[in-house]
Amino acid sequence: MITLIFLHYRKERVRKMAAKKYEELTFVDDFMFCKILQNNVSLCKELIELILEKKISRISFPERQKTIEITSDGKGIRLDVYVEGSTEVYDVEMQAVNKKNLPKRSRYYQGMIDLNLIERGADYEELKKSYIIFICTFDYFEQGLHRYCFENRCVEIPSLSLFDETMKIFLCTGGNETDISAELKEFLDFLNGNKAGDVFTQKLEDEVKKAREHEEWRQEYMTLLMRDRENQRIGREEGLEEGKCRTLVSLICKKIKKKYSITQIAEALEEEESTIREIYNIAVKYAPEYDEEKIFTAWKEIHND
Repeated sequence: MITLIFLHYRKERVRKMAAKKYEELTFVDDFMFCKILQNNVSLCKELIELILEKKISRISFPERQKTIEITSDGKGIRLDVYVEGSTEVYDVEMQAVNKKNLPKRSRYYQGMIDLNLIERGADYEELKKSYIIFICTFDYFEQGLHRYCFENRCVEIPSLSLFDETMKIFLCTGGNETDISAELKEFLDFLNGNKAGDVFTQKLEDEVKKAREHEEWRQEYMTLLMRDRENQRIGREEGLEEGKCRTLVSLICKKIKKKYSITQIAEALEEEESTIREIYNIAVKYAPEYDEEKIFTAWKEIHND
């Protein structure tokens, strides 16, 4: 039996689709992608089989959420679809935005998954064969292929594999070569905006239409969207506030160089004397250069403690 662990969409990913109304979401949008597969096990199984071009015997009902965090202070990951069998694991990621970091991301995911698989003190032979798969709506490597498969091989003898049983696969909708099955090509074309052209893509299209009528999912999406917009507003305000603080530090440093006292600086800048004193006492430690970045950072650390 192969167990499928479906991992919930990342809330921060809502930023990618912030300009979209719920009715405009498609299967490539993370919210829609995850919701549809969460609630349709057979469709999820069919998709994985299509991507891997191999049959999967059975899958269990997907979990709603799973995070891999090896340490409390480390950078954890939330995967999209994670399939684990007796001898192999598969991570399938939908990637609609080209952030130019996919190779390093695939490396990090691989390491985190391996650490999650093996217990402390266990033999390395217990590590399962793993596949990290990115479905991209662009040709990341710009070589015209629909599929790029990478494994570890000897530089001096390319035919010599390391046999560490790891592979990274990048599927790309922007390819122009005849390098994949007709069914997989139909799927990638569907992701690229084409109408459904076979039974499987028609199933996906039907599920998207049904999802758009799902009122509970609509409300959840709108809640996340409003929360994200509020966070963006707060971020902009904090950015403006930081800019004002940096300007204040710069002005105070200039006044100090002109031998102004704390009281004189406060009067000239129309600021509270207590605020000026805080920055002044930090700034004089950096005389005579008065490195404004270091002064600002030190002042910021005081207020973050």
